[in-house]
Amino acid sequence: MSTAVQVSADELRDAGTRIFTACGVPPDDAWLVADSLVQADLWGHQSHGVLRVGWYVDRLRAGVMNAETKCEIVAGSGAVATLDGHDGIGQVVAAHAAEEAIGRAKRHGVGVVAVRNSNHFGTAAYFTRMAPPRGCVGILTTNSSPAMAPWGGRGKLVGSNPWSIAAPVDADRQMVLDIANTGVARGKIYLARNHGTEIPDGWAVNAEGLPTRNPEEALLGTVLPMAGHKGYGISVMMDVLSGVLSGSGFGSAVHGPYQAEHPGRSGHLYLALDIAAFSPVQEFGERMTALVAELKSGSREGAEEVRYPGEIEDLAEARNARDGLLLPERTLTDLRKVADSLGVDALGER
Repeated sequence: MSTAVQVSADELRDAGTRIFTACGVPPDDAWLVADSLVQADLWGHQSHGVLRVGWYVDRLRAGVMNAETKCEIVAGSGAVATLDGHDGIGQVVAAHAAEEAIGRAKRHGVGVVAVRNSNHFGTAAYFTRMAPPRGCVGILTTNSSPAMAPWGGRGKLVGSNPWSIAAPVDADRQMVLDIANTGVARGKIYLARNHGTEIPDGWAVNAEGLPTRNPEEALLGTVLPMAGHKGYGISVMMDVLSGVLSGSGFGSAVHGPYQAEHPGRSGHLYLALDIAAFSPVQEFGERMTALVAELKSGSREGAEEVRYPGEIEDLAEARNARDGLLLPERTLTDLRKVADSLGVDALGER
């Protein structure tokens, strides 16, 4: 099993920013990408954290992802727009889409932005969480490179196609769901490989279609859907919203961050709902608070308190920001190698 190493979020964020800037990414965009990855680590989702820096760098160096992201509105009016990311960095494109959708929602009650020709954007919650402070509910869907077989079929043809919803509870709290439609995100298998641990039963099958607990074998096979045929069906429909509707790639035409030969052609759909257009904002807050209280009333005596969606991530962020992050030694070693290859001074030896 790999040794865990403690590192501060600020140090990681600075290292990521330096690395991406060295690849030609404008400083503000470089910080955004680094912050999104470190935030995933803070939330306890290391599968979507700085583990991914090297993959993004490979894609930037190969030219299949553009260092300078140029977003363009190519269709739509009023509450609706289609945004072309022109193979830019997924996080930058998604942030543009969020701002565009939220702005339209504040004018029209709802804002809907379809995105084409984007890339992997890390954790979807980073972008849906942008909506509640502006008085909106944020909904984001995306497609991703094929990771699982169609239900009853074989071969990688369907992506995990994650989606997220974020709504305000009060001035300080948000209720946030961020899930993939596979039983587990593919990045968690890479993380298990970095930790040198086996994966649980039910995560994946090997190239022969047989169950495996070996992460290396799982990466050569396919990830299993969540909830059987239901996860498969939801994933396909998310591809309809993200890829087909937006005019972007869909199915096998989407290429993920794990390779540097093809443009991503990922598509997204961002919906922002202005709460004030539906009901008084104070009333919405009271109803959300009542919902949280009802959920927590189901806590069992002697057991851990029931958590609403997103609360575990908030608790993890507070703990990790205070105590520092514990990351696999391999993850930090890989990060240093990327920095060294770019002539960047980041994350000195420990």
